[in-house]
Amino acid sequence: MMFSNQTDIRDIWYTMTGIPGLEEAHTWISIPICSMYLVAILGNTLLLFLIFTERNLHEPMYFFLSMLALADIFLSTVTTPKMLAIFWFRAGDISFGSCVSQMFFLHFIFVAESAILLAMAFDRYVAICHPLRYTTILTPSAIGKMGVASVTRSFFICFPLVFLVYRLHYCRKNIIRHSYCEHMGIARLACDSIKVNIYYGVIVALFSTCLDVVLIIISYALILCTVFKIPSRDARLKALGTCGSHVCVIILFYAPAFFSFFAHRFGGHSIPLHVHILLANLYVVVPPTLNPIIYGVKTKQIQERVIQIFSLNKILC
Repeated sequence: MMFSNQTDIRDIWYTMTGIPGLEEAHTWISIPICSMYLVAILGNTLLLFLIFTERNLHEPMYFFLSMLALADIFLSTVTTPKMLAIFWFRAGDISFGSCVSQMFFLHFIFVAESAILLAMAFDRYVAICHPLRYTTILTPSAIGKMGVASVTRSFFICFPLVFLVYRLHYCRKNIIRHSYCEHMGIARLACDSIKVNIYYGVIVALFSTCLDVVLIIISYALILCTVFKIPSRDARLKALGTCGSHVCVIILFYAPAFFSFFAHRFGGHSIPLHVHILLANLYVVVPPTLNPIIYGVKTKQIQERVIQIFSLNKILC
């Protein structure tokens, strides 16, 4: 099916294929993805419940962690239900408006989560490099403002993407070889030049996500400089231990994201499409699944509270 330049975009429907070349394996692929999605929802919901009900966890680090958990729930929920519908029922049809909405929320949550990770790096920097000023710098008001700033920045960065795809004329096939809608996937279906879309995507990556990564690296460089000045070996290990969970989460979040970004724009035919799409699918469920597990294992206060809850359930049963 082809679209003319005069086609009303409200009448355009796309068909998402899932993972090209692996259609026969969709049912099997859906099993781990569905399992991880359920674990992500339950794990992050439990994390939010613990943070807001346990007074010992009413500290800046845990408030930032609650923001991360909320972002993870949204990130996986924006994409995974439709992905599973494609895998189970071949329900890949989606209207142009719905596709653009999914695209916006996907990129919006990603940029917001990147800002939250930067805020968490700043939290660790203040806690280790300026411990005496920790509570005066990271007040509840300051934390709230940082959260609002993360969301506001993300909105103003991602909202232009909606206009960039709406301005295009669509006259190519209506097949999206993916399991969810993202900016370049939609733009490449247009018959107009998409140079503006490409340039804006690169600029956004450089001045939002890449800038966040640079600032996170600077924060940890300053943290390491402070830690290595501590005379006590035990104190050094304790200080580094408080950063371990955050570093794991950062690697989980940014590594696949940058791989997907560069593969999409510069990978050409060197990376098989099904590999790229499969990794992109895993990206929206693996970090949200593992983040609460990492913090549950690495954070003593959360670990103790979870053990108390399960112990109480066993007694009641």
